[in-house]
Amino acid sequence: MEKVILRVEDLFLYYRTSRGIVQAVDGVTFDVGSKQALAVIGESGCGKSSLIRAILRLLPRNIATYRGRIFMDGMDVMTLNEERFRCEVRWVKVSSVPQAAMNSLNPVLKVGDQVAEPLVAHGLMKKEEALARTRETFRLVGVPEGFLQRYAFELSGGMRQRTAIAMALVADPPLLILDEPTSALDVLTQANIMNLLKRIKQQSERSFIFVSHDVGACSELADSIAVMYAGQLVELSRAEAFYREPLHPYSKKLMASVPRLHEERAPEFIPGQPAELINPFKGCRFAARCERRFAPCDDEPPMKELPGGRKVKCWLYI
Repeated sequence: MEKVILRVEDLFLYYRTSRGIVQAVDGVTFDVGSKQALAVIGESGCGKSSLIRAILRLLPRNIATYRGRIFMDGMDVMTLNEERFRCEVRWVKVSSVPQAAMNSLNPVLKVGDQVAEPLVAHGLMKKEEALARTRETFRLVGVPEGFLQRYAFELSGGMRQRTAIAMALVADPPLLILDEPTSALDVLTQANIMNLLKRIKQQSERSFIFVSHDVGACSELADSIAVMYAGQLVELSRAEAFYREPLHPYSKKLMASVPRLHEERAPEFIPGQPAELINPFKGCRFAARCERRFAPCDDEPPMKELPGGRKVKCWLYI
């Protein structure tokens, strides 16, 4: 039985806005095993980035609800105060690569100092040791050593993204969360970053959560797939089973929207609009867009576990 690095149980994160309460993460439960990569996929606005913020506890001020249980290496980190979480968890047990690397890099500090900072801030190394570790990490991610003395605005988009990955890796956390790490890059740079991530995954003991709306990119890295819709997980599956036969009607539509190189079939679209997260429909949240809607869909379906360990939140399987 594989070791569980991260266990999320019944996690909620709601925001307070002038229009009402936004149910961004609504009762999410999943595990990430040792040396496993979980891809969280779904449309923009479905709650993927909010899920990351909830795990990392990087929360804005307008929180209405934040509850659930998050276990890392068996420890319930939700019971820790902010100072203990910062010192014992964030960047030590779990780190993240943001969607736009430039937004996470300080423009007035040299990138070498920024990458070394987590080691110094957590008391893991002295400044010179931390810089030596940074050089090693830069070599790992393909950044020339001379770039330690450069500023973020002097780097290309690809090099900034590699620097952000180095910053996430430098303290050697067992879990790395990547929030659409290739979305702001050109196609060739995207391919280079994906190859880098695959190499890191093969050569290390780390686990990954890869958050994206790019279903094709996820297929290169993921061992498991979690499909998110309107703040909820609607399907959890091993990657090979998911790509062979998605179960949830939303998952089927997502896969049908992906262009295929060796098929003449034109990509399909998902009808309707994404579900409203303020006062959402009380039944199945995909019901209004689903071609297979029937009477039970007026009630919210439970998450059903099927033979083989696959899970799906749909009345068609109950």
